[in-house]
Amino acid sequence: MTDEAIREALQSLVKDGMLACKDALATATRLGISPGRIGQVCNRHEIRIINCQLGCFGTQRSKPR
Repeated sequence: MTDEAIREALQSLVKDGMLACKDALATATRLGISPGRIGQVCNRHEIRIINCQLGCFGTQRSKPR
């Protein structure tokens, strides 16, 4: 699956350049790819993962200043 196809699948879930962890994980499952692959695409397209279910990325809901 291409980066572009993954980005398109995430497009409706990304708000202000941010994607909730639960949405990233659900999309990975739906597309049959690893969560790490979702993370790679997010990094390349400057999409921040927020509300991490593991506590790695905090619970930030807005862009940093």
